Amino acid sequence: MKRGWIPQTIASAMLLLALNPENPYGYYILLRWVCCPVFAWLAVESHARDKQGWMWVLGVTAAVYNPILPVHLTREIWSVVNVGTIVVAITSIFLLKSPDNKRSPQ
Repeated sequence: MKRGWIPQTIASAMLLLALNPENPYGYYILLRWVCCPVFAWLAVESHARDKQGWMWVLGVTAAVYNPILPVHLTREIWSVVNVGTIVVAITSIFLLKSPDNKRSPQ
């Protein structure tokens, strides 16, 4: 049984917690190190499922959370970006869900 929703759930929970303005700066660094690979992986999954539009959305999302070359925005803008990213992550759970009991022909 696949657990494809776990990375999105973890990222969404962390993004929700990031809305707390009292978090230490280290939390946001950790957030980038979690979100970037999650959304990069989701972009690859989208490409494999031939969902090119979502591949770009998820790839850009991964780039926004890139910890190596970070994007610097104000706290207010990051709050809006984080909420939008939660919506993208939750939507991807349903978008990339594996079809039940369907196998590819061999």
